[in-house]
Amino acid sequence: MNNRHLLLAAAISASLLVLSGCSQKDEPTAPAAVSQAPAESADDFIARVNAEYKAMYPEMTSAQWLASTYINADSERIAAKSNERWMTMLNGWIEQAGRYDGQPMSADTARAIALLKLMTAMPAPRDPAKVAELAGIAAKLEGDYGAGTYCTGEGDKQDCRQLGALENVLARSRDYNAQLDAWSGWHSTAIASRGRYQRFVELVNEGARQMGYNDAGAMWRSGYDMPAEQVVSETDRLWEQVKPLYEQLHCYTRNKLVAEYGADKGQLEGGLIPAHLTGNMWQQDWSNLWDILQPYAGAGSLDITAALEKQHQQNLRSSLGKLTGNASVEQRAEAIRAAELKTAQDMTRQAEQFYTGLGMPALPESYWNNTQFIKPLDRNVVCHASAWDMNMGGENGTNPDVRTKMCITPTEENFTTIYHELGHIYYDLAYNPLPPLFQGGANDGFHEAIGDTIVLAMTPQYLNSIGLVDAQAESHDATINAQMRMALSGVSFLPFGLLTDRWRWGVFDGSITPDNYNKAWWDLKARYQGVAPATPRGEEYFDAGAKYHVPGNTPYLRYFLARIYQYQFYKGLCDTAGHTGPLHECSFYGNAEAGQKFWTMLTKGASQPWQATLKEVTGSEQLDAAPMLAYFAPLQQWLSKQNAGQTCGWQAPASNTAAAATAQP
Repeated sequence: MNNRHLLLAAAISASLLVLSGCSQKDEPTAPAAVSQAPAESADDFIARVNAEYKAMYPEMTSAQWLASTYINADSERIAAKSNERWMTMLNGWIEQAGRYDGQPMSADTARAIALLKLMTAMPAPRDPAKVAELAGIAAKLEGDYGAGTYCTGEGDKQDCRQLGALENVLARSRDYNAQLDAWSGWHSTAIASRGRYQRFVELVNEGARQMGYNDAGAMWRSGYDMPAEQVVSETDRLWEQVKPLYEQLHCYTRNKLVAEYGADKGQLEGGLIPAHLTGNMWQQDWSNLWDILQPYAGAGSLDITAALEKQHQQNLRSSLGKLTGNASVEQRAEAIRAAELKTAQDMTRQAEQFYTGLGMPALPESYWNNTQFIKPLDRNVVCHASAWDMNMGGENGTNPDVRTKMCITPTEENFTTIYHELGHIYYDLAYNPLPPLFQGGANDGFHEAIGDTIVLAMTPQYLNSIGLVDAQAESHDATINAQMRMALSGVSFLPFGLLTDRWRWGVFDGSITPDNYNKAWWDLKARYQGVAPATPRGEEYFDAGAKYHVPGNTPYLRYFLARIYQYQFYKGLCDTAGHTGPLHECSFYGNAEAGQKFWTMLTKGASQPWQATLKEVTGSEQLDAAPMLAYFAPLQQWLSKQNAGQTCGWQAPASNTAAAATAQP
């Protein structure tokens, strides 16, 4: 992800960034004042840009959609040429915008011009040859990621697996060596991208400097309606708020892994967790360890994956039952695929119902016709879940073309991901009436937090109401189980959400050099996540590139911020719904007043600073992790008791700790 997010595909990263009061070192250099106003007024200029942008937008999104869902040399070439035209057009608009410095204009136009200058996470150089080179590299990086395949064996015995199959091993196997093989195999697929990524960094840095920024990372940090250097201090402050909760979860998890695998395999020197044992390829979500980490067996059954699989088996029996006794192999295969598609669509319609239950509109029919729900069998695709607005609402906002792209399987992780991705879609639909330059999140973290806020409201009571879990008797044990389920996806993610861009900021500003890419990556993962690879990972590897958002050039801080925002949004909506009692017990499902407040917030898009939008829902303009800590208060207290007498925390190797510290901006 995205994610997800006015998702022009990540290769062009057109998730709109928001105006910032830049520090002097990061602020674009203003051109000399012009002696007379341009023939076209600033307001007319922005009106023209909005019209041209909307007109060319479907071509860009269609090209990228094809490149992500039909991966081959032809679609890669089309996407590269489309990206090249886009970057050339954007460079022209930005150059023209400089003519209006000091000229009279409306407040909306001033904001739109500022947004225009921060409109892509992939600033292109002005040299047309380099624009073409950058577009080609971006398309190649994404294509290679989507086609990544790990093969073992020879000839007829060769076994080739892509990301989904390798993830299943981490999620479902408890065979240490099989997990290590799957983890190592996927990470090996990124090796070929290392050289291309180095050149990619050189080109986007050149583009950023030509726009007046020190580097691309400085440009990224200029999109948050605050001085760029304040982004670093604010995220440091937030991390310090949530770090004690993460450390307790880490300690509990490590102890359980030691019990499962033995002291020689369940932890590494210094108390670090082996990277391949968290049930997730990047250690960002530990939900797949539920069988090991469940606090109280049978207390409040929350086995959503089993319930979804049961529903799928019903669909499968129904689909196969329509066949005659002499059905061919092909007909049986088609029936199986039909069942898989129905299961994926049923899961999506269930998520849609949550949004419509809040008073939001039903998804347009085009969504159901154009979405990629399951992995095709005849071609390579990017399975990484994403949400797409293809046409900014269509002609006069009357014909929206919104889609999601997933390879859905009946698992809890996929189920909650659908709710998350529909959050992007509903944000798109809400702000589609705005001028195109305002069609984006209040900041990129907002876009990621919308669906996650909905996920918080998926309480055991809600899950029971839709038939996924049994009625939950109120008890201490059931509460802890429910909280652990949420923490394994939300709390476990926090350090990864922070370190990914800290690595890239260092790459962009040069403090992390190409001959140190992999070491710096694992230095940061040791420092923040407390994880490490079980086998040596030298500079021949490019392990950061094994995460989609790095080759896809999607800024990642948004996901960390979203984890904070979602609890603030959630508390604000719970307050609106009149909830009393512990925060974690609230679900605003079906509450029209909360739904209206949420929808009103979404309609503002990027038209005003995020602080104003946040205040409308929460009453505060400040990012604050206090609602998150209030939500998890029962679990944090329980974890502290479970970990009593244990040595918690971890110690990264001394050289790693030093290197990680120098990698911070």
